[in-house]
Amino acid sequence: MTARPRLAVVIGSIRPERFGPTVATWFAAEARRHGDFDVELVDLAEYDLPMELAGNDPNAEPPAEVARLGARLAAADAFVLVTPVYNRSYSAALKTAIDWFYGEWTLRPVSFVSYGGITGGLTAIEHLRGVFPEFPAVTVKNFIALANYWTVFDHDGRPVDSEGLRVPAVAVLDELAWWAPMLREARQTRRYPALDFDLAGASA
Repeated sequence: MTARPRLAVVIGSIRPERFGPTVATWFAAEARRHGDFDVELVDLAEYDLPMELAGNDPNAEPPAEVARLGARLAAADAFVLVTPVYNRSYSAALKTAIDWFYGEWTLRPVSFVSYGGITGGLTAIEHLRGVFPEFPAVTVKNFIALANYWTVFDHDGRPVDSEGLRVPAVAVLDELAWWAPMLREARQTRRYPALDFDLAGASA
């Protein structure tokens, strides 16, 4: 029996009193309810990633915190990045986490849940969509943008309209569930022509 794909829900803000964990916890619960994934929350605030990236030596050992986060990312078959909008883009902490890795993102489907004011953080998602083809990863069509997010959840962190918010969550999860097994099999069995490393060895 083929194992269910693993979905990593990544909290992309490390600021004090951030709202990201509320959104990520809700989405992870929806993903578990969906039933097609093994789901894991990955909180970037738990990792002290250096801002300065490694040099050009491919054999150099990564810093311990980078290796610890990398092991969790490499085990995932799909990603949902939960991101605020900072100055019409996403956080420096999330960019640092993205840039420390390569094979961990490669040929995996990625979607986004953003939160902000009137636009719901759409500009953060649009900037992220420009980054992930470089690995290459597949950014799926569906995403969630939570406009005026402080009105979307109650004081206990629960959606005010659970059924209504479930509709876009299921759309995201259905699409990721279509891509994730196919790309996992491809990573394990087929060479991608633009890459010079072994995908089978890089994936869990």
